[in-house]
Amino acid sequence: MSGQRLGIGIIGTGNISSAYLRAILGREGLAGFPVLDVRGIADMKQEVAEARAAEFGLKAVSIDELLADPEIKLVINLTIPRAHVDVGLRCLAAGKHVYSEKPLGINFAEGKRLLDAAEKAGLRIGSAPDTFLGGSHQQARQVVDSGALGQIVGGTAFFQCPGHESWHPDPAFYYDIGGGPVLDMGPYYITDLVNLLGPVARVSAMSSRLRTQRPITSEPKKGQIMDVHVDTHVTGSLGFANGAIVQVGLSFDVPAHKHVPLELYGTDASLIVPDPNFFGGDVEVRKRGKGEEWTAVAVEQPYADGNYRSLGVADMAQGILDNRPHRANGHLALHVLEVMEAFATASAAGRVVEIATPIERPEPLATSLRNGQV
Repeated sequence: MSGQRLGIGIIGTGNISSAYLRAILGREGLAGFPVLDVRGIADMKQEVAEARAAEFGLKAVSIDELLADPEIKLVINLTIPRAHVDVGLRCLAAGKHVYSEKPLGINFAEGKRLLDAAEKAGLRIGSAPDTFLGGSHQQARQVVDSGALGQIVGGTAFFQCPGHESWHPDPAFYYDIGGGPVLDMGPYYITDLVNLLGPVARVSAMSSRLRTQRPITSEPKKGQIMDVHVDTHVTGSLGFANGAIVQVGLSFDVPAHKHVPLELYGTDASLIVPDPNFFGGDVEVRKRGKGEEWTAVAVEQPYADGNYRSLGVADMAQGILDNRPHRANGHLALHVLEVMEAFATASAAGRVVEIATPIERPEPLATSLRNGQV
């Protein structure tokens, strides 16, 4: 690594900002990303930004101050989903590259507007999730790319839980426009599937919203009632350009289940991929044939041993400095957003929805940012 650093700022200092900052600064046993030079953090609630800044030894500034700082070249946008595009456009107007928390926008048209503005300004867009860059998911991709599974026939992808109101301190946005299981958790699963299989070509789906109100059971808002504005139980199928068909279940209505997060089925073997909400986890393969057993795959890729949220930001920053593409990029996020929006369209119209956005699989993250080879 050249030793160069890129000045960054963060807008939005809520719950997820702690995970980003721990990874960037190398807290709790993480290696950190020296390429990211945090020059300031901001929030629409100044006292929230100041509390987070004090926690990590950083400088809290106003949003206007952050956007006016010429040393800040890239802004991490950790605002709520409905604000992602508006804040992103403000950052672009200030001449900053933008890395957004997922989803890129609450609908495809919004996301496209952000990418078009970035292209016009000659700036970059990046977007979470970056968990597909984690060691276990890169190891799973290596298995797929080796041909060990044979031709990929299909797979399954499941995220099903009872909802976030039992643990999140302010869960209402999960049930507002821009929330729901598809836009909240779908990015992890669909992005990882695109990493493994390539672009999605078509989507079919059914969905439901059986409760229009839900009580909060977590503190400090325990007992308050939330209105539900989105479907909370969604099932469907993704048809990939390579011919594979993956069944998907995403729900905030399931008390318990025994599905693994991701499985892929090939003509020669099957693959278990760990939870794409995390960077690590067990990768297992079982070959076709009587008497074969599930066998653990040794995870030799980096970033499997912790919560490295901001790995995608570090790769983006290094890409800016080295003038090369970054992996968790806006085009990938826009493709995933089109796929997620297609769940609602397919369910409402009762038809298969064709996916139009072209996308190429991101390059593998074969070696670690720590040794400068990305």
